[in-house]
Amino acid sequence: MKKISQLILFAFVLVSCSNKTTDNSSYKYDYLYEDLPFGMPKIAIPSFPDNSVNLLDFGGRPDGITLNTAAFADAIQDLSEQGGGRLIVPKGVWFTGPIEFRSNINMHLEKGALILFSPDFDLYPLVETVFEGLDTRRCQSPISGRNLENIAITGEGSINGSGEAWRPLKKEKVTESQWKQVVASGGVVRGDNYWFPSEASMKGDEISDMNVPRQDMTEDEWMAIRDFLRPVMVSFIECKNLYLQGVLFENSPAWNIHPLMCENVIVDGIMVRNPSYSQNGDGIDLESCVNSIIVNSVFDVGDDAICVKSGKDGDGRRRDRPTENLIVDNCKVFHGHGGFIVGSEMSGGVRNISVKNCQFLGTDVGLRFKSTRGRGGVVENIYISDIYMFNITTDSFLFDLYYGGKSASESLADGDTTPTDEPLFKVTEETPLFKNIYVKDLVSRNARRAMFFNGLPEMNIENINLENAFITARFGAELSESTDIRFKNVTVIAQEGPAFQFNNVKNFISEGLGFDKRSSGKMIEINGEKTSAMAFTCLSENIVEIAPNVDKKQVIFNETND
Repeated sequence: MKKISQLILFAFVLVSCSNKTTDNSSYKYDYLYEDLPFGMPKIAIPSFPDNSVNLLDFGGRPDGITLNTAAFADAIQDLSEQGGGRLIVPKGVWFTGPIEFRSNINMHLEKGALILFSPDFDLYPLVETVFEGLDTRRCQSPISGRNLENIAITGEGSINGSGEAWRPLKKEKVTESQWKQVVASGGVVRGDNYWFPSEASMKGDEISDMNVPRQDMTEDEWMAIRDFLRPVMVSFIECKNLYLQGVLFENSPAWNIHPLMCENVIVDGIMVRNPSYSQNGDGIDLESCVNSIIVNSVFDVGDDAICVKSGKDGDGRRRDRPTENLIVDNCKVFHGHGGFIVGSEMSGGVRNISVKNCQFLGTDVGLRFKSTRGRGGVVENIYISDIYMFNITTDSFLFDLYYGGKSASESLADGDTTPTDEPLFKVTEETPLFKNIYVKDLVSRNARRAMFFNGLPEMNIENINLENAFITARFGAELSESTDIRFKNVTVIAQEGPAFQFNNVKNFISEGLGFDKRSSGKMIEINGEKTSAMAFTCLSENIVEIAPNVDKKQVIFNETND
């Protein structure tokens, strides 16, 4: 009986231990899944075998001069032959050419470690890849991997892509002294305001559309513009279980971090930096990925910061791989063309996205949704809350279905406007659709314009919901070609012009619409006609309804609303 009791006790202990190891209560990211409005599996941080190798043991020298490409390759190969583990990058400046990952590798940068990529273009051969959503060729990325599992970049160090050697530069984006310094370093200048690192780089720009050559080219023709084909810095394609944690990623040749067609991506506590003037200096572009988390990270970049994509035009539609199941939480963005962005390459679709607890501090746009005719694709089921903005250069909240490849600031400076009196285009697979988007608890102080909703006449943005928002801006909210728009407790304080403008808006419903009617000029404008809000009779308290083709006398306002 004593032995039986001991066996029962031992079995109970085993069961208890087993329950503890599978208990989801210890899962690091449990809090992200609380009240998540869509189903999404919990993503585990990848685990690695208990092996480690040190770059110093493979002839590496962190002196900032020695080229360590072979040391990285040999260390990764040795570790891979052991089944994987941790590649230790000690303190120092590790000057190197491209690093190619293998499965089950965690490249761990210790405190004080800096990986500095060589600016020698000859070290980066042309490879088949995807850029700007299109199947194309680019120079090999400084860090790359394809069809891998369990890969990570972790630690307290930094990675620098020597992007200044690759990127062109527009004169208006820098100071006069910076411009003179860059021009004096070599390269060529087109006109008097656009610098390129070389003749080959400038030639590539002249034959490309949105940074990608579109015509068929021979190998010699590709090589003649190789300098122009600057790579993204971190490229992982069709990989599973990717983990980026703690590291600073900066100064990329093109986009900084580009997970493409990956599954189970965790980005936690990283910092991403590019100069504010860097061409295509995006922070992270998550493209056609499934099940991803981006949290506790800081972005200060030269283009879009946290960007969601899924391929462009025909290539994206043929690939037909949406980005879905993404959680973004507790991120800060300083410079950038947008804080959180969807598009413009969204032809494969985007769905099931949660963005919470983020700050956009000086970005060009806050929430930026962009596309254009020809893309196709459906963006839907986007849930955004607790977003706080300050000093937004253009629009706090933007839908632009007439995106032409420029930042919002550039479009403003160039005087770009939406075409008027254009024919109604036929709806096809090339028509983009944005719908079922929910934003709440948003505060923005000191934007140029509160909001700009600019849908297509043949395909309005639809079912856009904004709740509990308070925005101060020079200009108010302008809504065009939009259907089923619902505002609840939304206040816009505009310094100039009407607080709200409605142009071809159908089925607008608002509860608690707020604006400052105490100052002259703070009015509602409907289809180009300005009207004082007080001219309307308050027929139902706290309700504003603007239906299709409604007579303005039927529009209802809360008379007590400031």
